[in-house]
Amino acid sequence: MSDVEQRNILTERHGSILLITINRPNARNAFDNLTSRQMNEAMDLLEEDDSLFMGVITGAGGTFSAGADLIEAGSGVKRERPPRGGFGVFAKPPRKPLIAAVEGYAVGGGFELCLTCDIIIAAETARLGLPEVRHSVVAIGGGLFRLPKRMPYHLAMELALTGELREAEFFHRVGVVNRLVKEGEALDEALAFAEKLLKNGPTALAASKQIMRQAFDWRDEDAWTEQMLYARVALESEDRKEGLQAFKDKRKPAWKGR
Repeated sequence: MSDVEQRNILTERHGSILLITINRPNARNAFDNLTSRQMNEAMDLLEEDDSLFMGVITGAGGTFSAGADLIEAGSGVKRERPPRGGFGVFAKPPRKPLIAAVEGYAVGGGFELCLTCDIIIAAETARLGLPEVRHSVVAIGGGLFRLPKRMPYHLAMELALTGELREAEFFHRVGVVNRLVKEGEALDEALAFAEKLLKNGPTALAASKQIMRQAFDWRDEDAWTEQMLYARVALESEDRKEGLQAFKDKRKPAWKGR
């Protein structure tokens, strides 16, 4: 089967929401080179299409992702690095919000993919973690520097050094997972959450995400100036004018994403 025929990443429009499905259930949605390239393409689509305001990532077959495809890695195939980094998203996620809908396992790079997202909705039965050290591998997909920013340092260190997997409830309790749902309901809840966000201005959502993601790198005295690089796009957008006019007219705004 050719690369053109084989779709390891499926995309589907739900209005202004782009649903992105990792479609390798027989490999527990592990990422090989083709999957990473196609995820990069999906992220570019989300980034460049003004009619798309946010993305939801999920996995086919009842699991999110088992991480990197170790069979491909062990075969000697050179690991590609797409323009957006590992898994086609780690280094350069899109400016628009991303929501992870997690069922089953999100481990290794699969967990790092969750941490690349801005909101995590997980089934109560989901299990997450960074087991790389068990195989003498280092988690270089962002998990080792993103996780300590999302939860207490010593707990993050324990997970990284033991390689243990934990239930979604644990991650919910420490603030990594936003919402817990019953098994099989993560995607529905993620789409419902995304629909609620659509009430807000998409350019403002994108600007708010970008500023918050940069916040750890800024000193307070610099942040006042730095934030305007992202805020100005929203403040000078058509959407801002529409939002103010809709408020004046006492009607729902018709967002354009520009």
